[in-house]
Amino acid sequence: MNFKKKYFASLILVLIVLVVPFLNSCNDDNGGINVTIPDFDFPTSITFEQNLSTYNLFEGTPSNLQPSDDYHLLELSSILYTDYAKKQRLVKIPTGEQMIRNADGSIDFPDGTILAKTFYYYNDERDTMQGKRIIETRLLIKELDIWNIATYLWNQEQTDASLLLEGLDTPVNWINTDGISRFANYHVPDENECIACHQSNNNMIPLGTTLRNLNRNVTRNNLSLNQISYLQSEGILNDFNLNIVPQIIDYNDNSVLLANRARAYMDLNCSHCHNPTAWEESAETDLDFRYETPLNQTGILDEINGIERLVIDGEMPFIGTTILDEEGVNLIIQYIENL
Repeated sequence: MNFKKKYFASLILVLIVLVVPFLNSCNDDNGGINVTIPDFDFPTSITFEQNLSTYNLFEGTPSNLQPSDDYHLLELSSILYTDYAKKQRLVKIPTGEQMIRNADGSIDFPDGTILAKTFYYYNDERDTMQGKRIIETRLLIKELDIWNIATYLWNQEQTDASLLLEGLDTPVNWINTDGISRFANYHVPDENECIACHQSNNNMIPLGTTLRNLNRNVTRNNLSLNQISYLQSEGILNDFNLNIVPQIIDYNDNSVLLANRARAYMDLNCSHCHNPTAWEESAETDLDFRYETPLNQTGILDEINGIERLVIDGEMPFIGTTILDEEGVNLIIQYIENL
């Protein structure tokens, strides 16, 4: 295989596993692969408020994204790529309740839990004091043991956000840390697009907020400490020995082994759709990109040649995220070339 073919085969592998589930449909002009997201019609247990401000996520000027006293900041070791958007993650646990560590290491959230993720761009990443544009906030609320999901679109004044049911595209411009002007036609998902990824065994679930992804050092009250220990000290996570919790590494950390970085990237960016319990449209591909899955059971080694043929035949639909994750693609290319 020459370098050009290897490059594009590797690049398209990343695109396939990252984005296939996200759009309602995609069909290239030559009659290529078509992916349709159905109306999942999952059960719901709440009615979402029209305005995000009703949930009191922030105190003071909303655009400052300063969490109110009821919400706790969550930081992840490895994150999902979304057109280079920055993200703030918050959790609210009802008074007197706790998140509980399950025997398998997952988290059991109590009814009344609110998980919020806000997507934004700094106008100039070299100088964050030049302000930012907040695009959307996504809420997951658990009630009657059912996770409910909704998206809120921020207004131009950056004072509030309104419930958005249908999804939309919105252009965004920013300057990155290298001083390069960037553009994305950012896609805000509709409810079914969210459900396509946020499901396991036909039930809605949170994704990135796992104990192994929360097991990292953070700064709270000007002190550096383990995030799990901090959540336990705040009384919103039950007590257990931190040593029993595995860690997932930061895939941007170049000091970590290449294979571990690549597998962490695929776990956060691909495995929510490509695992045996995911949405059947993606699960039936027999790809399993969970971090703990042995390489010979992921399907990666079996599919590289088929992916190359798919690329040569022009069958790959570019769907989902609107701009390429250049660093992520380079990481996966390096990984595949070293298998």
